[in-house]
Amino acid sequence: MIRVLVVDDQFLVRSGLVALLRAAPGMEVVGEAADGPEAVSLAAKTRPDVVLMDIRLPGMTGIEATERILAEAAEPAPRVLILTTFDLDEYVYDALRAGACGFLLKDAGPERLLAAVTAVHGGDALFAPAVTRRLVEAYTGRGGARTGPRPLPGLEALTGREAEVLRLVARGLTNAEAADRLFISEATVKTHLNRTMTKLGLTSRAQAVVVAYETGLVTPGEASE
Repeated sequence: MIRVLVVDDQFLVRSGLVALLRAAPGMEVVGEAADGPEAVSLAAKTRPDVVLMDIRLPGMTGIEATERILAEAAEPAPRVLILTTFDLDEYVYDALRAGACGFLLKDAGPERLLAAVTAVHGGDALFAPAVTRRLVEAYTGRGGARTGPRPLPGLEALTGREAEVLRLVARGLTNAEAADRLFISEATVKTHLNRTMTKLGLTSRAQAVVVAYETGLVTPGEASE
């Protein structure tokens, strides 16, 4: 069972999400929250696998709630899936920067929502890497991020191959495409990426892409080919 916490301040939206998840096989709703502080409290109490997090909440934004939940969570930390109205949104950028695994538009259909919850729970990419790349490029270097710089070790902590894998992933390549480019297995790419995330204290692939741009490892407009 995938244990899900639903966070949205609009009662009808939240109720609809809860009803959809409860009707789906393999899903269990462990709680629902209408604001950020309640989300943080319930996440600590129920220890969900996935948090469906509205980006704009009263009392505490979805960004702040995501940071608090991930900072206070016992391992394994929940996967946070951001719900938003607009994909090119600096709030979404900041949420990815804070450690959210991905984002989903609120007008996505039921099948897309359930597939997204299943995907992030399994550690898979939620959408084409180019979508994350497009969002990150839109806000990197513009001073649009609302949160301050995250304390990260320098890229010198990475091996040459780990930095190479991170650069390819940030440029929009899938694990399989990066493996073909480097003449290694897809499993090896995943291992390098996981080690990179551990060394840099990151919680999601999307967050790794943000870091690659913010540290200058990849520059906006750099082609994936």
